[in-house]
Amino acid sequence: MFTRFRLPFIRLIAAAALGLASLAAGAQTPPSIVVASTTSTEQSGLFGHILPLFTRDTGIAVKVVAVGTGQALDIGRRGDADVVFVHDRPAEDRFVAEGWGVDRRDVMYNDFVLVGPKSDPAGVMQVKTLSEALRRIASSQALFISRGDKSGTHAAELRAWKQAGIDPVAEGRGKWYREIGAGMGQALNTAAALNAYTLSDRGTWLAFKNRGDLTIVLQGDKALFNPYGVMLVNPAKHPQVKAAQGRAFIDWITGPAGQQAIASYKIGGEPLFFPDAKSQ
Repeated sequence: MFTRFRLPFIRLIAAAALGLASLAAGAQTPPSIVVASTTSTEQSGLFGHILPLFTRDTGIAVKVVAVGTGQALDIGRRGDADVVFVHDRPAEDRFVAEGWGVDRRDVMYNDFVLVGPKSDPAGVMQVKTLSEALRRIASSQALFISRGDKSGTHAAELRAWKQAGIDPVAEGRGKWYREIGAGMGQALNTAAALNAYTLSDRGTWLAFKNRGDLTIVLQGDKALFNPYGVMLVNPAKHPQVKAAQGRAFIDWITGPAGQQAIASYKIGGEPLFFPDAKSQ
């Protein structure tokens, strides 16, 4: 009896195996990459706008880890991302010089804005430079909210205080200078709740709804320029990096399709970011 049913049984097993293999092939997930980026690109809504377009064009899915720039670079150093997309040029240059990243390219820019209560207790609206505005905030001890999270915005803020000749941590920590260790959205929420000043990237500010009594009190100073760059995590340091897919992302976002996608993202008719890859 065993011999009689042996051939059909073998055929049944073979057919089942073939069916399982076909199901497995059909269940394969599409290629994907991890992009370590900033809270500003996430909270402004930019990624929600451009990433579906990238996936449509390339078939590559993107998982974004949105943290401060310093944390994003640390994720790249650990090899836990394939691409880093941030906005702190000095830190980006160090990242590449130390061998952690390759093929850094300019992508886009916007600017920072200093926001504060409409009553403007420090008289910031009367001046035109960020340095003078910060000196007025410090001298009046008006409340200032700092992200305090090693982000690109936090790094820019600290550089601005230094240029103004002020050490806010030494002079005002726990008093008029409050570090919250959180992202841009939380910093704006805190400033709105406390009627305080804070430095924000324009994109997140435009997308921010809970403004309370806050308004832009200073903008336009060249010290507020805010460029963004993208780079591949070095596959020579971390062989698990998906170099081909990561380069596809970099090529796309700095190419015509990606640059147009960035330019087309607007809130209330106002662009949040300006493509800048052509300036390289």
